[in-house]
Amino acid sequence: MNIRQLTFRLLQVYVTVVRCGSVSEAARQLHLTQPTVSQQLKRLSEAVGGPLLEYHTQGLTMTATGQALYHASCDVLGRFEDFADQLRALHQGSKGRFSIALVNTAQYVLPRLLGPFSQAFPEVDVTVHIGNRRQVLARFERHEDDLYVFSHPPALSHAVAARFMRNPLVAIAAAGHPLAQQPSVTMEQLLNERLLLREPGSATRMLLESWLQEHGLAMKTTLQMASNEAIRVGVAARMGVAVLSEHVLPNEHPELAVLPIDGLPIESHWQFIVRNDQRLPQSAQRFLHYVDEHLDQWIEPRFVCNELPALLRLYPTFPLRR
Repeated sequence: MNIRQLTFRLLQVYVTVVRCGSVSEAARQLHLTQPTVSQQLKRLSEAVGGPLLEYHTQGLTMTATGQALYHASCDVLGRFEDFADQLRALHQGSKGRFSIALVNTAQYVLPRLLGPFSQAFPEVDVTVHIGNRRQVLARFERHEDDLYVFSHPPALSHAVAARFMRNPLVAIAAAGHPLAQQPSVTMEQLLNERLLLREPGSATRMLLESWLQEHGLAMKTTLQMASNEAIRVGVAARMGVAVLSEHVLPNEHPELAVLPIDGLPIESHWQFIVRNDQRLPQSAQRFLHYVDEHLDQWIEPRFVCNELPALLRLYPTFPLRR
């Protein structure tokens, strides 16, 4: 490999092509022409001494050499982004940026953490990506973000998790539903109703299916819906019943009733996930330290389950300036 031919711009172009999945989209994002991007990929391949990408009708994939270069490029570019952040912090005060990806249901809890942090550190830019579990896992595999929030985290050797908040799953029905009038309800009674569900692979559905299997139960009539909000509205309209995160319910929900079912709520936890094979920007470390120090001020005590100190031991303590 002729390292003297490598430039930051070539590495930036390559990383953008991989993340976009196409040369044309990368060219659009970089404000370059497609032939220019293709020529830079060729130069990079020649400098490395081997093919980096394989092109198929479905898109492009990295060769083994390309994958190794991609990880090295992300690391090098990321370190210089961190260096730039440090220079800005030295000259202009506390600044930085980080990206966080979270599964759909977490959008009901993360603003309670990001809001106070953004007020304390207004010059830290935070980018938030929201998707279903499959989409967030794909972002995790592509190293696209710095922090991830799951309630059912990936079991991967390069993932480090820390629980920070309880995420109980409760059964709900419309306030006027017959089950809502009973002092106690069995899970069998609930399963005799039409069950409103998210798509297969969603964390809430996976946890419910696992719980039912452990108890020798199975769902009967179901209706799949696109979002937790749609399920909540559907239950209120008596389209069926559901098992949802308690955090999806507003503080006041007179149109809905939480059903008293033995064995519920199903216990789960929100967890911060970081990759142990990827640098964590100082701004993201600052955020985690800030959450660790203030979590019990922002979250109702019965939901707090803070394991962040174990995660933060992997990183030097960042001096907080408010």
